[in-house]
Amino acid sequence: MPRIKLDLPESFAFTTDLQLYIGHINYGGHLDNAQLITLVSEARVRFLKSMGYSELDIEGLGIVVADHFIQYKAEGFHGETIRIQMQPQDFNKYGFDLIYRIDCLENPRELARGKQGIVFVNKETKKVANVPPIFAKKFSI
Repeated sequence: MPRIKLDLPESFAFTTDLQLYIGHINYGGHLDNAQLITLVSEARVRFLKSMGYSELDIEGLGIVVADHFIQYKAEGFHGETIRIQMQPQDFNKYGFDLIYRIDCLENPRELARGKQGIVFVNKETKKVANVPPIFAKKFSI
């Protein structure tokens, strides 16, 4: 099976730093893959908050993660500080891809890159909804 590759954007709209705690580390002594998803989720919440939104209210709509791809590049270890950069791209009628890159600040190296497929939903009907034009416009769409 051929490997999936992800090209990163030239720049990112958002950056946040997080520390790797012992709870993020698995029995192999490095960042656990399930915990990496938790850290990406925290970064996504911070990204939306930086624009005055929450996952439950982006111009009156909520969002869900429809799919998630991760490409691991290196290990992360307890006590290290990671930088997560995010950029929305590839908007479609109902959502977009949220591209991210994770780097370690100590002993600089890329740990992972990935993307989440984000879909907008109407909170009351639980149905897929169109991307709010005001949100898309913030990214020149």
